[in-house]
Amino acid sequence: MPRSIAHLPPRVQPPFEVYVSGVPQVEGKDYEIDGRTLVFAGRELRKDEVSGWRWLLGSMGIGTYRQDDSVDVRYTLDGRPMVAHGLDVEVLAD
Repeated sequence: MPRSIAHLPPRVQPPFEVYVSGVPQVEGKDYEIDGRTLVFAGRELRKDEVSGWRWLLGSMGIGTYRQDDSVDVRYTLDGRPMVAHGLDVEVLAD
């Protein structure tokens, strides 16, 4: 079963909300918290790496699309709403 993880930045403290590509996630259903790590079991989240060739094609108006998941966390710091955007994602091999 694929698993993906994202590490929480040090400034993020509970309570917080988790989003994947803008879609709200539910703790216990979509992800679990293991210390300072979000664990997405059963899902393989991916970040798209744009190679030189794909960049060149895009500059000519030729689109190439791949899975590009973004993990964002909304939290409060000193009474102000904050967002940790685009957390690094790792896919764990079993």
